[in-house]
Amino acid sequence: MMFSLTPILFLALHLLPGVKSSMVKLNNNGYDGIVIAINPSVSEDEQLIQKIKEMVTEASTYLFQATKRRIYFRNVSILIPMTWKSKSEYLKPKHESYDQADVIVANPYLKYGDDPYTLQYGQCGDKGQYIHFTPNFLLTNHFPIYGSRGRVFVHEWAHLRWGVFDEYNENQPFYISSKNTIEATRCSTYITGTYKVPYICQGERCMKPCRHDSQTGLYEAKCKFIPEKFQSARESIMFMQGLNSVTEFCTAETHNAEAPNLQNKMCNHRSTWDVIKDSDDFQNVSPMKGKNPPPPPTFSLLRTKQRVVCLVLDKSGSMSSDDRLFRMNQAAELYLIQIIEMGSLVGMVTFDSLATIQNYLTKITNETAYQSITANLPPIAKGGTSICRGLTAAFQAIIQSYQSTSGSEIVLLTDGEDDQISSCFEDVKQSGAVIHTIALGPSADKELETLSDMTGGHRFFANKDINGLIDVFSRISSRSGSITQQAIQLESKSLNITGGKWINGTVPVDSTIGNDTFFVVTWTIQKPEILLQDPKGKKYKTLDFKEGELNIRSARLRIPGSAETGTWTYSLLNKHIKSQMITVIVTTRAKSTTIPPVTATAHTSRNTANYTRPMIVYARISQGFLPVLGANVTAFIENEEEHEVMLELWDNGAGADIVKNDGIYSRYFINYHGNGRYSVKVRAQARKKTGRLSLRQRQNQALYVPGYRENGTIILNPPRPEDDYDMEEAEVEDLNRITSGGSFVVSGIPPSGDHTRIFPPSKITDLTAKFKKDHIQLSWTAPGNVFDLGKANRYIIRISKDLLKLQEHFDIATLVDTSSLKPKEAGSTENFEFKPEALKIENGTKVFIAVQAINEANLNSELSNIAQLIKYIPSPEPSVPALGTRISAINLGILGLAVILFII
Repeated sequence: MMFSLTPILFLALHLLPGVKSSMVKLNNNGYDGIVIAINPSVSEDEQLIQKIKEMVTEASTYLFQATKRRIYFRNVSILIPMTWKSKSEYLKPKHESYDQADVIVANPYLKYGDDPYTLQYGQCGDKGQYIHFTPNFLLTNHFPIYGSRGRVFVHEWAHLRWGVFDEYNENQPFYISSKNTIEATRCSTYITGTYKVPYICQGERCMKPCRHDSQTGLYEAKCKFIPEKFQSARESIMFMQGLNSVTEFCTAETHNAEAPNLQNKMCNHRSTWDVIKDSDDFQNVSPMKGKNPPPPPTFSLLRTKQRVVCLVLDKSGSMSSDDRLFRMNQAAELYLIQIIEMGSLVGMVTFDSLATIQNYLTKITNETAYQSITANLPPIAKGGTSICRGLTAAFQAIIQSYQSTSGSEIVLLTDGEDDQISSCFEDVKQSGAVIHTIALGPSADKELETLSDMTGGHRFFANKDINGLIDVFSRISSRSGSITQQAIQLESKSLNITGGKWINGTVPVDSTIGNDTFFVVTWTIQKPEILLQDPKGKKYKTLDFKEGELNIRSARLRIPGSAETGTWTYSLLNKHIKSQMITVIVTTRAKSTTIPPVTATAHTSRNTANYTRPMIVYARISQGFLPVLGANVTAFIENEEEHEVMLELWDNGAGADIVKNDGIYSRYFINYHGNGRYSVKVRAQARKKTGRLSLRQRQNQALYVPGYRENGTIILNPPRPEDDYDMEEAEVEDLNRITSGGSFVVSGIPPSGDHTRIFPPSKITDLTAKFKKDHIQLSWTAPGNVFDLGKANRYIIRISKDLLKLQEHFDIATLVDTSSLKPKEAGSTENFEFKPEALKIENGTKVFIAVQAINEANLNSELSNIAQLIKYIPSPEPSVPALGTRISAINLGILGLAVILFII
């Protein structure tokens, strides 16, 4: 069931930060460079800063204990928004920003209020994106629900830094163990408790025993595991860190490999401590000697400053090739007019073998301000290339405008090589500036990206794609966390139009956007005839599109007020006799300061890749903190030789995508065509009501504990707050979003041959199974011939009554005849039914099943998740076995013909 999104979204006011590269470093057992950023929408409250300090201080000691005296928090920066008053103790930030923060403090996730969580969508061991705490979580006592804030921070830090997963599962809170007992999904099993159903009786919360579900054999849906308040078990922090006795992560000795949780699914049943020990942090760290605790963390209070941006643009002789100077000027003009936020301070430097400050910092307040900068865009390309001189001039332009280089941003664009670039690396570090680099063409200096990496800036690559530079500049928006002024790109399309021909197109404008909307048309030979019509029929013609004074073959129309919601249509006539490239670019901003727009961000799993390792492309489509489902998301990946690969991204929980329907769309990319730089661009579309807004609970969050049993008495916590709507999804209007995913560099590719033959099919992660009379029905998402591309050659399915045997000795488990099973294309649903002839199936029989895919090169995928099911036979006498007792075959018989499934 669905409802309109507009009334409910005032709770989520600001955009979650973009994809980031953390500046955290581990030095001599201590973490330095941690950034905790407060969102601009959070009301000023000094207590919030104090509570953050207390949380981190407590967490440092707890982390030190949990890592067996190896690691603690040493230096932490708290980034305070400009919306708070300035104070003498607040320092200026350097590379720190909201969108690069490790922890954000922001308004609550809509449905699940103050649950702390980590945005984590990489593979096992991959770092997460950020931790989200709400102001209310930090200011209010939630100790009975989550445990102390310091302990919660360590739980979330393990998600963020070490890529481990939760050891509980609210979707599968119980399972039947190898000992035939019903167990809570947890680690370790030494944590004890009871099972009860909370309910309302006479206006108060009461409890009753849990009954069995006749369809699953497990406890009923509303049953809760109520832990004993006082325990002896020390594990595990990734299950229930709030228990006083819990001070460690589950180890190989205490790990519960049977539990159907995400840790087992994603990490192949490895314990959290085993994964943590394999992380980069633990490779060169030893336990600190002695018995003393670590020193307490030190805190720096930083206040976000007014945005300062300096463009550093290459005008060397090589920029005359492939119309580069012309395209740079087009993109820079669009950036200054349509992308940069009002109130920003902007300067510009041009360079060849020398550098010239074209504009000192100018405050962008009106059309005159940006025209004073665009008028100085370089008309001619000549000379050599000195990147360091360009950067030095930018620092001078900023300083002489009475601004600090710390926290300022530099947008550096170049197409040339400079063997002296490393000579200014130290000056760049000391400046505190953030440098976004744009490599234009295949010959841009190979060390260029080092400047971005060392300062936390974006890295981009653009080649001959006529829209490539515009897409890149459109991605460089404010890093403050406030979205109401950030530009959103709706369209970026290049059209090769035959002479004398018309071409038509549409651009949807949804109700979350519409302010400051521009339609821009560029051409290569002659200005086309332009017709534009809004959803109510109002028409704009060629004369309404204004050309600037730079003669850069572009014309723009700014829609007065707010653009009408609905589908805009355009028609373009190439009036020249020859074919020419004509482009359409549309940008806009949020319509409301209280309703966040739908946004798209994209990135790759790494900045560099050897051809022997696949790259993963990610796109996150969201409205505030709410994921958008059902979108069609496509990545366009182009190399230096203009070879473009179009890759559809999926949110199906298979292949590279770890969780289905979380608004994270992903896919493996292995079609490398040569070494060098690759650019990534993503288009997200929703049409004909296919898009939905998810209101469901997030993954990777601290467990909301229902209550505790203390000395035989159960004390319940307040029930988890739910939203006012008894629905899980809201309808999303038609939408279009374009975003750059940055760039990456590939190396080590041999000169010839099919490089994809070294890769196996991707692991099957969503295998399910159920009994149908005396047959077993399986279902899973098909992998490809190579990861999630193409289709596998065949499947191997094996079955066993012994979980460990199937996990550790898959090759000797009972083989299922799959001769009739023909693999489908990757992403398709596979269904297969068979009769387990080799195993005796009777009442209470438990069966484990796993699958491997084999490709044309005879390479095996990793073993799938293991599906577990139990056969039940009806019994005429219903009764309920005692809680926590062994379930015999006789007891199982009362539950009816049913199936129980676990995804392990």
